Amino acid sequence: MENEQSTNSSDHNNGNKVVHIDGMYQNWFLDYASYVILERAVPSIYDGLKPVQRRILHAMKELDDGRFNKVANIIGSTMQYHPHGDASIGDAIVHLGQKELLIETQGNWGDIRTGDSAAAPRYIEARLSKFALEVVFNPKTTDWQLSYDGRKKEPINLPVKFPLLLAQGVEGIAVGLATKIMPHNVKELIKGSIDILKGKKVNLVPDFPTGGLADCSNYNNGLKGGKVRLRARIESPDSKTLLIKEIPFTCTTSSLIDSIIKANDQGKIKIKKVIDNTAQEVEIEVQLANGQSPDVTIAALYAFTDCEVSISPNSCVIVDETPVFMGVEEILKNDTDHTVNLLEAELKIKKGELQEKILFSSLEKIFIENRIYRDIEECETWEAVLETIDTGLTPYKPSFYREITQDDIIRLTEIKIKRISKFDTFKADELLKNLLEELKEVEYNLEHIIEFAIDYFNNLLKKYGKDHERCTELTTFDTIQASKVAANNAKLYVNKKEGFIGYNLKRQDGVEEVMDCSDIDDIIVFRNTGEYVITKIGEKKFVGKNIIHAEVYVKGDERKVYNAIYLDGATGITRVKRFQVPSFTRDKEYNVTKGSPKSKVTYFTSNPNGEAEIVGVSLSPNCPAKVKSFEYDFADLEIKGRSSQGNILTKYPVRRVTLKREGISTLPAIDLWYDDAVGVLNKDENGKYLGKFKDEDRLIIFYEDGEYELTNFEVTNRYEAKKVVLIEKFLPYKAISAVHYDTNNRQYYIKRFHIETSTMNKRFKFINEANASRLLLVTTQLSPDVELKYTNGRKREKTKVNLKEFVEVKGWKALGNKLPYDKVTDAKLLSADDPVDTSDDRSKPDDNSNDNNNNDGGRDSLKLF
Repeated sequence: MENEQSTNSSDHNNGNKVVHIDGMYQNWFLDYASYVILERAVPSIYDGLKPVQRRILHAMKELDDGRFNKVANIIGSTMQYHPHGDASIGDAIVHLGQKELLIETQGNWGDIRTGDSAAAPRYIEARLSKFALEVVFNPKTTDWQLSYDGRKKEPINLPVKFPLLLAQGVEGIAVGLATKIMPHNVKELIKGSIDILKGKKVNLVPDFPTGGLADCSNYNNGLKGGKVRLRARIESPDSKTLLIKEIPFTCTTSSLIDSIIKANDQGKIKIKKVIDNTAQEVEIEVQLANGQSPDVTIAALYAFTDCEVSISPNSCVIVDETPVFMGVEEILKNDTDHTVNLLEAELKIKKGELQEKILFSSLEKIFIENRIYRDIEECETWEAVLETIDTGLTPYKPSFYREITQDDIIRLTEIKIKRISKFDTFKADELLKNLLEELKEVEYNLEHIIEFAIDYFNNLLKKYGKDHERCTELTTFDTIQASKVAANNAKLYVNKKEGFIGYNLKRQDGVEEVMDCSDIDDIIVFRNTGEYVITKIGEKKFVGKNIIHAEVYVKGDERKVYNAIYLDGATGITRVKRFQVPSFTRDKEYNVTKGSPKSKVTYFTSNPNGEAEIVGVSLSPNCPAKVKSFEYDFADLEIKGRSSQGNILTKYPVRRVTLKREGISTLPAIDLWYDDAVGVLNKDENGKYLGKFKDEDRLIIFYEDGEYELTNFEVTNRYEAKKVVLIEKFLPYKAISAVHYDTNNRQYYIKRFHIETSTMNKRFKFINEANASRLLLVTTQLSPDVELKYTNGRKREKTKVNLKEFVEVKGWKALGNKLPYDKVTDAKLLSADDPVDTSDDRSKPDDNSNDNNNNDGGRDSLKLF
C-alpha cells in the first residue's frame, strides 16, 4: 500500500495519474459477459426467444391490423425497444421469417437452401401468422418492464403457450458460453406435450427444414457430447448420373457444390460435371466419369464432401436470469408445464371477469326491477343517493361473491334512462344464465386443468399439424471407410533396390509401377530380410532397401493371406508359413521371420482370397539329403497369426523355390447380412441373413418398380432400401414368381421365369414399362402359395393360388397367365420360406424334385400393396 501511495505521489508530481484497472477489469468483464449471455445470445426457456426476437414480435403485434407491413417499418418500431441498430434487427426478422412459423412473409426473403440473401427491408413485407397470434400473445398474462429509455413498456417474456424454443431451434455464442439447440417438428412437439401431460415418456429428435437424412442415434438429448449426422438425399436415375435432391442442414447448394468440386480436384472422387438445377426444389446433378460406380461414388460423396455433416448440440437456456444446460426432453416438460400455468392463469382471469359481469348484471337487474332508481329522485345530496342505493341492495348482498363497493354503486348511477326504459327482464335472466353456465365451465376447466391443456394441444394439432409434416427422414447411417471409397487418384511406384515408395517417384532404373491407389491409402511393404511395415503413402518415402513386395493395405481384410518361405539365420532351417495382417500400428516394424540375424525370405506371395499354390523346392546339390527336389502344397498349411514361426520345410539348404501351380482359395465362404435400414451389406450380423458367399457368387435384387439387378457382394455396395422388395443370393436354377398388373391390357397376371441376363449392375424390367404397371408380389420360393384378395363386380373375395401350379416357367419378358379378376387388391405369401442357402453345392436340382428337399431357398417376398 505504501509503494502504491508513493507511486501515485511520484506520478502526480510528474503531471500523470496512475489508475489500477485489475479490479475494474474483473467487475466490468463479468458485467459485460452477463449482459451478452442474458440480453443477446441465449434464449429464455419461458418463451424460447432472444431479446431481439421478443422485441420484434412485440413491435409487430403493436403494428398488427391484419395487413402486411414493410419490414423497414417493423425495424423502425422495434428500435423503440432494441438499442442495437437496424442491421441486427433486420437480420433477426429475416431469420424468423425463414423459419415459416411465427411470421408470414411476402417478397424475396432469401433461401436457406441456396444461401441467397433476402431483399432490402423496404422491398419485403411481413405480418404475424395465425399460429403466432394464437399462442404467443396475451397482454393480460404478460409481465412488463420499461424499455431501455423508459418511454415504452416491453414484455419481460411473451406468454408463449407452446414449446417454441424447440420448434425453431437456436444458435448463439456469448462470452465463455454457447448454445445450439436443434429445430424439432411442430407436430411431434405437440404430441410430446400431450404425452407428458398423460404421464408418458417422450423421445425427441430434431427435424430440419432442408430435409435430407438424419442419424440421431447419438443425439444425447440435445446436450453437449451428442452428435447428429446429416446426409443429403442422393438418387441414381442411371449409371452415369447422381441427383442430390435434399441437402444437409447448415449447408447450401453453393457450399455443397464447392465441396464436391474440391473433392474432385483432390482426386477423392471422379466426376465429369456438377450442374445446379435448383429452382423450387433442390436438384444438383452430378455426372460421373467413365467407369465410376454410382454406389461407390455416393459413399465417397458422403465421406469426402458436405453431403454428410455432423452437428454437435449444446442445449443451454436462461432460467431465472441464469444460464442452465438442460436436455431437450426437460425443456419440453418445462415448456409444457409453463403452458399449463399460462392456461390456468387465463382461466382465472376469465373467471374473475365472468364473476364481475355476473355481479354487475345482478346489481343492474336489482337496481331496475326494484325501482331503486326512483328512490334516489328525492335525494338532495350525492351522499344521500349513494346511501339510498346501498340500502336498496342490502337484502341481496349475502348472495354476492364479494362486498359491494362504492365504485359499484357509482357505476349503477351511470346507467342511462334509455337503457332502464328498454330493460327486458327475460333477456337479463338469459344473459345471467349464460354467464353462469360459462362460469361453471371455466371452474370445471380449472379443476381439470390437465385435461383442458390436453384439449388445447389437440386443437393446435388439428389446426396446424397438417402444415408441419416431418421434413427429415430418420435412419441409421453405416460407417464409411474413406480408404474404401476414395477414387484412385495416384500411382504407387516402388524402387525395390533403394527402398523408396511414393506416387511422385521418377521413372528410372529400379522403379516400377505397382498399382493404382489414392493419396490417403496405407501401403504395406515387405523386405527380403523379413521385416515389413505399414505406412501412409506419400510423394516419396524411404521404407528400407531390398523390397520384395509392396501393395495397398486394406485394414480388416479377412480374406488376404500371405504365403512365405524363409531361412532362419540362427538355425539354418527353412520354414514355411501362411499368415494374415488384420491390424497394425502404423510405421511399426514387424517380421515375417523369427528375427534372427541373416534370416532371409526366399519365397513370398500375396493372395487376395486365401489362395494356396503348389511350389517346387530345389535343395543344394551338395547337401546330404536323398531327395533334392520336391513339391510343397501351401493348402496343407494352416493359416496362423503373423507372429507364428511357421512349420519346418527342410533342414537342408534351399537353392531355389519355383511356382508349380496357381492356387485356389482355401478360405470358407463368408456370411453376409443385408441391413434394410441403410441399404448396405455387412458381416456384423445386422439385418437379414443372406447366406454364405464365395468369389463366384452374386446377389439378385428386385425393386418395387418391377426391375431386377445382379451385383457382386462387396460390402461397399449401397442399395435404395425403400425401393428394394427382395434381395438374396442369386441361384440361376431358381424360378422367379411374380404377380403384376399390366396397364396395356388392364389385366392382372402371374408369371414365372428364369434370369436369362448376366450383365452386372444393370437393371432389367420384367413387367410392362408403362408407368401404371405395377408389381404386387415377387418371390423365389420353389412352390409358393399366395393368398389373393380381389373384386369381381361389387364382390370382394379371396382365394389361395399355388404359383408353380398356376403357370409354367416361360421367358423373362413373357406376360404370364391372366388372372380372371377385375381387380387384385392384395397378394400375400402364405408358404413358409425356403431355407437360406448355407451350403457350397450350387448344382441345379431336378426340376421335378420335391421342393422341400432343396436346401437353397429364397428370402421373404414383400408385398407392395
